[in-house]
Amino acid sequence: MRSLLISVLSLTFALAAIASSSLSPWTLHEKRSHIPAGWSQTRKYHSSATIPLRFALTQNNIDDIERHLYDVSHPDSPNYGKHWTARQIAAKFAPSSESIDTVFEWLLQSGVDAERVKLSPTKGWIEVTSTVEEAEDLLRTEYHVYGHESGKEHVACDSYHLPAHVTPHVDFVTPTIHFDAKLTKGSVTRPIPIGQPGEGISPKTSGEISSTLNSTELETCDKQITPSCLRALYGLIYEPVAGDKNSYGIVQYTPQAYIQSDLDSFARKFSTGLEGKPPVMVSIDGGVDQMNTKGRNYNGESNLDLEYSMTLVTDKQNVTLYQVGDIVEGASFNYFLDALDGTYCTFDGGDDPSSYPDEKPNGYKGKDCGIVNPPNVVSTSYGYNEADLSVKYVVRQCNEYAKLGLLGVTFLYSSGDYGVAGSGGGCLNPDGVQNSTGKIFSPSFPASCPYVTAVGATQVNAGQTVSDPESACEKIIYSGGGFSNYFAMPDYQKDAVTGYLRDHPPAYPSSIWNSTGGSRAYPDLSANGANYIVAIDGSFSLVFGTSAASPVVGAILTMVNDARIAIGKSPIGFINPAIYSSQFSGGFNDITNGTNQGCGTLGFNSSEGWDPVTGLGTPRFPVLLEKWLMN
Repeated sequence: MRSLLISVLSLTFALAAIASSSLSPWTLHEKRSHIPAGWSQTRKYHSSATIPLRFALTQNNIDDIERHLYDVSHPDSPNYGKHWTARQIAAKFAPSSESIDTVFEWLLQSGVDAERVKLSPTKGWIEVTSTVEEAEDLLRTEYHVYGHESGKEHVACDSYHLPAHVTPHVDFVTPTIHFDAKLTKGSVTRPIPIGQPGEGISPKTSGEISSTLNSTELETCDKQITPSCLRALYGLIYEPVAGDKNSYGIVQYTPQAYIQSDLDSFARKFSTGLEGKPPVMVSIDGGVDQMNTKGRNYNGESNLDLEYSMTLVTDKQNVTLYQVGDIVEGASFNYFLDALDGTYCTFDGGDDPSSYPDEKPNGYKGKDCGIVNPPNVVSTSYGYNEADLSVKYVVRQCNEYAKLGLLGVTFLYSSGDYGVAGSGGGCLNPDGVQNSTGKIFSPSFPASCPYVTAVGATQVNAGQTVSDPESACEKIIYSGGGFSNYFAMPDYQKDAVTGYLRDHPPAYPSSIWNSTGGSRAYPDLSANGANYIVAIDGSFSLVFGTSAASPVVGAILTMVNDARIAIGKSPIGFINPAIYSSQFSGGFNDITNGTNQGCGTLGFNSSEGWDPVTGLGTPRFPVLLEKWLMN
């Protein structure tokens, strides 16, 4: 499939040349190819309504961000581990005075009163409070109200334009083509909003189990995975010694919530010293561990992540829960990014405006900008489809993960549970619409961002033990993996992915997958994702998913950080350039069996070396620890 490969480095600078404002024609800036599933256009939005336009200004020096990130992340670099400060990052990538002045001048020349134009404190965004009529004139567009099957309404346009001389200085404008309405959990068909976690990577279950294993559990890890099984599989025998200096974060989005009594039940069976101990909770944008609604759909993800992450790092290392979003409005990935980095913030003009046309009462009215010191490792078991978002939007967000990598943060994302298909098993059609009848592979995001580490899933095959090689997960779920349609292949994985395509070329027509050989490939690595024993709502269940694999990898990397910090070294930060390098050869258990079927195909094959099912393989903790202690 001939796909658009946009380099994160050059997107914002490959636009039209600057021209005189008096002669500058309007050019198309963004256009949506289709209305997302479940929505339909209902009426024209009334022209007198107020709408806050937000212009995301092009960031200065952003074309160099990959070079700077590699400089502190590749083990061959003399600056390996010398991470930046937040102040350095803000200074390096703040929009130029030219960008700020150009957009300001255009708005004032267009008749916008100066008092209604506001520059955010970080200089990354310009906000204009305007009427719909004025916004339509500025952007050469029309706003309509779209209705959803659930009854929710949202305001958007099909496309919008900017003057040619302004275009190079603006990444994108909101609200425009993006469907960022937040629907309640009970929606008939829940769309994936801008930045909001999707439901496609939530843990799957095969049902409750009447009893859990006893001391013979290592002999039956093919049936029920426990922390002991994972320690045996990956050699995770380690007692942390720098817990007060180290940090590991798990991100959850309201209404997902954990139940302390379940964590205690799990601790009594599998964890010494953790009974009665909650995670360290940080509330972001009104985040609350809600108990109004319970059930596997609400407690399964959070319980899974916390039970295993807390147990694997032991009671000597705290795990921080970042609970994002209030009960009324929910939250998005951007809300968490805002809290980590005040330069990427909604308040005073930002990335994720309130829903239109109506704001729900009793919702959280504040905005938490830069309130959180980023943890050394972050695991997020949520995701959505790359095709649900515009190219410019995902590039902007992906660059934020690069900034966090510069800070020394390891960011993990689940790769998805539907193989080569998108959330819920939907696949793409030639017109961009995603549904159950589509045939084109649908990549996952943020897993497809080259500045995060994407985690796939494996399994212990029936009748085998932890001493036998694992296979790609093919029970209940299929490990998400494939090739991005938006992002170019990063340098760190070129040798590995080129080798796979050369030695194991997928036997599919180019019309259904990105066969160009130049796109970001994922996942990067994997861990077990099948048959996890999890305490949920008073009973034990078996759950499956890459959402289980990601926090396990996070726990392993947190223990690596502990050892480094204990001897005065920095956290490992963005790990991809290191793990793909020759220096880390032998650091992973190669997975050579299994596929990740979807879209009416068997998907890709696991094979020797890297593959788009399980990545580099599963971690070998003793080897990785030795290698990271040497760098």
